[in-house]
Amino acid sequence: MRFIYECCDCHQVYETDEVFYQCPSCAQKNDGTAFPLGNVIVKLNEEDLAKLKEQEHVSMYDFFPYQVPHKDVYPVGGTPIARPKRLAEKYGLKNIFCKLDSALPSGSFKDRASQLIAAQAIAHKQNRIALASTGNAGAAMSCAGAAYGLEIILFVPATAPVNKLMQSVLYGATVVPVKGSYDDAFALSIAYTKQFGGINRNTAYNPMTIEGKKSISIELFEQLGRKVPDVVYVSVGDGCIYAGVYKGFYDLKMAGLIDKVPHIVCAQSKQSNAISRAWKTGDFSNLAKATTRADSISVESPANGRMAVRYIHESEGWATEVDDSEILEAQLELAKEAGIFVEPAAACAWAALKADHTMLRERFGSDVDVCVLFTGSGFKDMAVFTGKVSIPEAIENSKEAVIKRFER
Repeated sequence: MRFIYECCDCHQVYETDEVFYQCPSCAQKNDGTAFPLGNVIVKLNEEDLAKLKEQEHVSMYDFFPYQVPHKDVYPVGGTPIARPKRLAEKYGLKNIFCKLDSALPSGSFKDRASQLIAAQAIAHKQNRIALASTGNAGAAMSCAGAAYGLEIILFVPATAPVNKLMQSVLYGATVVPVKGSYDDAFALSIAYTKQFGGINRNTAYNPMTIEGKKSISIELFEQLGRKVPDVVYVSVGDGCIYAGVYKGFYDLKMAGLIDKVPHIVCAQSKQSNAISRAWKTGDFSNLAKATTRADSISVESPANGRMAVRYIHESEGWATEVDDSEILEAQLELAKEAGIFVEPAAACAWAALKADHTMLRERFGSDVDVCVLFTGSGFKDMAVFTGKVSIPEAIENSKEAVIKRFER
């Protein structure tokens, strides 16, 4: 599909067939004291979008700026929707839908962006992709690299969960642990591509990451019978997933397939709440150290914070903050009462819904359609349960031991 780029901040339009990352005039103003400037939005051709209304069904690939080759090599999409009946009854909300992106090839939502970045690299005849990640984006890009035969250079904070790093190593990526934060790894990966070339996949820095992530909204539209939920909950760190979710619904609206973008809720940990604070105050310079245990949403200077705040307003959404303790409680509740096992960052979205459930009933009624996006598998970070979950001691190999264990 034909497209152009538009700066999120100054609205300058750029038309180019080359790989394009940021608005140069806005990006040069960045000094590290506020949310980054200069991220660009991919604007799809309106005539091309209008043609999609004539189709009986649409695919996420109909809305992509690049053609994805050999989709079955790295199959992305088609993830299931669960309806957690017990939890819906518990919180008095009849229509809760849980989108399980932990079923994607590498176990997280980040496969959606990585598939499109791989397509971008192939289209531009580039064989090397560099990025920074706390784990999930790196694992997803490494998975795509293994499938498509691309070289992946991955910069990670040395504190990233071992399970996620091991996944990337097993996929064959070159992993570079950094003695610093995610933001430090982000800067170093950009320095790498400027020096050695290749495609940079950094979240939001490469606008195609947002385009890839929008696929979940288009998929939801078809799965729910060509309609969209009233409210969508998504866990947020740097703001790229939020922007992608919004962009998918926006493109559906521009194609004339829906009338309104859903209310999209920005779920954040109180220990990493930069976007929530900016939405409430309008201050993009109030940065604070992120200390949340939910590593996938632990960000101090959100790479796509300005765009996310803009889209919170445009979707008539809001931000809900929860404690890390509430996130762990939500993670355990989902596992025990819905059979849904997600990592802490993904559980943040459920914790936010729990915090909001009374308000949702009062504002929208108990019949409101609410979708919660679960973005990563619980197997990504098992260390979070250390000291909180224990395995029972073994019993003797005898019938008497069984009786003793269970008699009341």
